[in-house]
Amino acid sequence: MFNVHNILRSHLKDLVPYSSARDEFSGRASIYLDANENALGSTVSEAYNRYPDPYQHRVKEKLAAIKGVEPGQIFLGNGSDEAIDLLIRAFCEPKEDNIMIFPPTYGMYKVSAAINNIETVSVPLKPGFTIDENRVFDHINPHTRLIFICNPNNPTGNSLDEGPVINLLERFSGCVVVDEAYIDFAQHTSFIRYLEKYPNLVVMQTFSKAWGLAALRLGMAFAHVSIIDILNKIKPPYNISGLTQEKALEALSNESLKNRMVEAILKERTKLIDQLAGLALVKHIYPTDTNFVLIKVDDPLGVYQYLLKESVVIRDRSTVHLCEGCLRITVGTGAENTTLIQKLAAYTG
Repeated sequence: MFNVHNILRSHLKDLVPYSSARDEFSGRASIYLDANENALGSTVSEAYNRYPDPYQHRVKEKLAAIKGVEPGQIFLGNGSDEAIDLLIRAFCEPKEDNIMIFPPTYGMYKVSAAINNIETVSVPLKPGFTIDENRVFDHINPHTRLIFICNPNNPTGNSLDEGPVINLLERFSGCVVVDEAYIDFAQHTSFIRYLEKYPNLVVMQTFSKAWGLAALRLGMAFAHVSIIDILNKIKPPYNISGLTQEKALEALSNESLKNRMVEAILKERTKLIDQLAGLALVKHIYPTDTNFVLIKVDDPLGVYQYLLKESVVIRDRSTVHLCEGCLRITVGTGAENTTLIQKLAAYTG
């Protein structure tokens, strides 16, 4: 049976976290003289002179109702990157432990590990962008604490088979982190439904993609309360600003708009794929469950630089393992996609 304290760094087990003024008092009062705030107001019209709720209770209550979890199973971070960093800091001993990733994948797992002086064990996906289960278990060792799985995957766009992930959850003694930044665009359902069954599961999602709130920098992590409690213990006191919490509540109150945007993006994605398929320079279009499309061309750098001159920016992924010759294209508006296709059709190499 998984026990989070078996992988928690020993010095954190007795850590006394910083106690902010808002940790020691919750509720409402008529006079606040506890947090050394500016009692006269703020330099902007809105009342931002008070510290925000350090645990974002209102946001979590509304989010919990949408996701079908308890508020205590939610961690909110300054982007998903904060959750990634905190997980590594909580469970990995520098120069001793390691994390595992399946490249090509999201780059911040490895970067965060490097910042924390943690080794990254890479087990590349197979050519069809699937997990190589045999190699995975060959490379797991007693110091492997976290396994990061991006699903749907970035930069490849495909969804990974559920079976290997379930196998890891059942056999691996550390935490399996499933990063679902693009889940709203996928056909399969979220791993959130497995939280009660697997206490070593962490599911990450974001407000940056489907919700259209990339500038807010707000990420979500869903896990067993024992893991969430640890993240809350080591996070900065006020990691989510009051303005961000306000805008998140506003967005969560309008989930139907998010759903309509997702539907529109999926329609544009289908149209974009059809148009890309008609271009001679496009040699292959990879299956996608995201809001982007990965294509293969003969001269990726040349196409990329040509589009830059035409004031169209895409992403050159040709130097990434298994993505040789590939370009990643985010699904834009109908007008933006039309312009992209026109520019690509005019490319002469």
